[in-house]
Amino acid sequence: MITLVLAASVLIGVSLGILGGGGSILTVPILVYLAGMDTKEAIATSLFVVGATSLVGLVPHARAGRVRWRTGLIFGAVSMVGAYGGGRLAEYIPGTALLVAFALMMLATAAAMLRKSRKAKAAKPAHRELPVRQVIAEGLVVGAVTGLVGSGGGFLVVPALALLGGLPMSVAVGTSLLVIAMKSFSGLAGHLNGVQIDWNLALAVTAAAVVGSLIGSRFAGRISQDTLRKAFGWFVVVMGVFVLGQQLPHAMWAGPLAWAGIGLTVATAVTWGTVRARRPRPAADAPRVGSRESAAHP
Repeated sequence: MITLVLAASVLIGVSLGILGGGGSILTVPILVYLAGMDTKEAIATSLFVVGATSLVGLVPHARAGRVRWRTGLIFGAVSMVGAYGGGRLAEYIPGTALLVAFALMMLATAAAMLRKSRKAKAAKPAHRELPVRQVIAEGLVVGAVTGLVGSGGGFLVVPALALLGGLPMSVAVGTSLLVIAMKSFSGLAGHLNGVQIDWNLALAVTAAAVVGSLIGSRFAGRISQDTLRKAFGWFVVVMGVFVLGQQLPHAMWAGPLAWAGIGLTVATAVTWGTVRARRPRPAADAPRVGSRESAAHP
């Protein structure tokens, strides 16, 4: 079983190295369902694994100039406060509730990843630093999620850096590793008061994840980020449904209302996506109304 755990742990690093996130989304289920850890121990251990792996994976990104240090340090410092508070709060929340919250966050993250490609194409890469107020607000929220449910928050940090901060996608990925490392260790400090960690297993999983992060960082920028994001998004959907299925009572899944709700949600998503796909889009070279080009050519 330990061989399977270590093999799966390589995927943690690959995800962090290529996408700048997703490590804890894989780590917690691996530690709970493959390694047999208690939920709270798995969450605390995942923070150590993801933090250490992100720190090592940061090095090749920094050498390639894909890290915006000022933005990352400010965002990370603020999120550390939220991560520590979330870690302390998790001590008083049942493990089942934490896993259900984690699964719901996985599904929300998957939805954001699957929609991100459309929004990213419309965003302009204005190279500017994040406004301080946005850094504080988003850093606290992302940090609290990190400490509470053991999520490094990479898929929350990367869109914030790419869309709001105007950083190129590759730079947002590299910078997010700095943020993830800072707040993961802060969240771990909050958990250590009430959780005992199996350090031998934690170090073994971390070593495997580090190997994966070095592999992933070599491919960063060479593979289409949209393709990877979509594939990983659907994978996270499957994992999220699996975790929910393990935690929620069987009667809830067997009830007709639950399946009616799932069917309605799927039908709505499919209908919305079809309408979006059929909506006519202006040509890329067509001048926009009110622009200088349209004014010059009445």
